[in-house]
Amino acid sequence: MTRIYLFPGQGSQKIGMGAELFSRFPEQVAIADAELGYSVAELCLRDTSDQINQTQFTQPALFVVNGLAFLNRLIETGKLPHFVAGHSLGEYNALFAAGVFDFQTGIRLVKQRANLMSRAIGGGMAAVIGLKSDQIRRVLGASKLDTLEIANLNSPLQSVISGPEIDLMQSQSILEQAGAQLWKRLAVSAAFHSRYMKEVEQEFEAFLRPFEFANPRIPVLSNVTAQLHVHSNLKKTLARQITEPVRWTETIQWLLGQSEPDFLELGPGTVLTGLLRRIKMESNPEIATLPRPVTL
Repeated sequence: MTRIYLFPGQGSQKIGMGAELFSRFPEQVAIADAELGYSVAELCLRDTSDQINQTQFTQPALFVVNGLAFLNRLIETGKLPHFVAGHSLGEYNALFAAGVFDFQTGIRLVKQRANLMSRAIGGGMAAVIGLKSDQIRRVLGASKLDTLEIANLNSPLQSVISGPEIDLMQSQSILEQAGAQLWKRLAVSAAFHSRYMKEVEQEFEAFLRPFEFANPRIPVLSNVTAQLHVHSNLKKTLARQITEPVRWTETIQWLLGQSEPDFLELGPGTVLTGLLRRIKMESNPEIATLPRPVTL
């Protein structure tokens, strides 16, 4: 059996996440609070200032909760997984689990990433269910909406598109007429995972330069390539992740090719578990598709 841990990204956050973990890991919680400048437990459990869905707070909070979930699992089982992968922000938890950097460094990286991404404005994202990615591209191109890009390839029939707000809203009726079962605007402030984040990519790549990363103790799948991370390219690949699509379908298909794959999602919710189910189902064209939760 091949043990595979998956870590969710932005979109999985919810009030109450981490409730069973914070008291078990006081040292890590103290590190997080010191690095972030606020109480991560207070944010996750009470969120009195309505911040948990704001990118600059969401991403660090999720990194902490996902990371504590991994540490808790490690204590419970005493075993490392054979492979790890994470969706967008969750990829940083996969790298932490693989020993590429420690918990404190991970928080520093994610805090900067979140701050840079939160400053980007002027675009948005929408989930599209019921069309294949190549169908979406054809429809958008034929409608002169090539300003929009596919940001997440979550399953064969679930994608997220990203781009300018006006064009994004115009795409709804066009894609629904083309056969989309669901078009859903996502609660984000910018066109993440697209060319419109190029300036953020460049700033983050510069931020990464002084860091020293270890070779992974277990293999980590990359969102950008849907292949194993190459240590020598790690910094550039992490920067590119901000502008490149999350190739989640290919990532899961790669992992499904391992011997007796056994998947476990570590973090709040079951979004990635649902996507795993969709990927398996939608690989069979005879199975009808139904709307499922979406993730960033």
